Amino acid sequence: WDRLARLPIALGISANQITLLGCLLMLGVSISYPYWQNPMGFGIAILIIFAFDSLDGAVARMTNTQSSFGGYLDAIIDRYQELFVCAALAYTHDLWIEAFILLSGSYLVSYTKARTAIEHPIDNVAWPDLMERLERVLALCAGLIAAPFIPWPESWSFSYLSTLLLTIGLLTHATAIQRFYRAKKLLTHNERE
Repeated sequence: WDRLARLPIALGISANQITLLGCLLMLGVSISYPYWQNPMGFGIAILIIFAFDSLDGAVARMTNTQSSFGGYLDAIIDRYQELFVCAALAYTHDLWIEAFILLSGSYLVSYTKARTAIEHPIDNVAWPDLMERLERVLALCAGLIAAPFIPWPESWSFSYLSTLLLTIGLLTHATAIQRFYRAKKLLTHNERE
């Protein structure tokens, strides 16, 4: 990423501008998806855009412009990117319930950790969980890219994409519950001290 970061730095593009550009790219790809409806192509495109998201951190480090606001902006844009992708899949394939389950789980995974941090300082390394953002993104992209290669009987009442979103969504909710119990243990332990 440091090598790739040299070009935007030379062009005077800031880390926050890269974050916002990634958001616009994801919005554009998501808005266009209903017209071309190729899950494999969509999976590749969003994987590249999600990977591009790491470039902002490299630019911030190399230009010594890391900031609390930059980290906050990046986290908010991550949620919007997930929203765009889920909305595109829901609209295109009529997967509203599955997308809602996935998206609500994603937001709860983030919120359970953020809300705990308000009550008690937490260490990011001490919160390794099953379906954090990276795992959700990789699972979704891999599932979309693999879609044309998975034999799926048309006679089944549920589609491959429905199963993919529902599986990731349920695992994401399991992760939110995992974080809830970790937070409960941490916060009740602190109250006893």
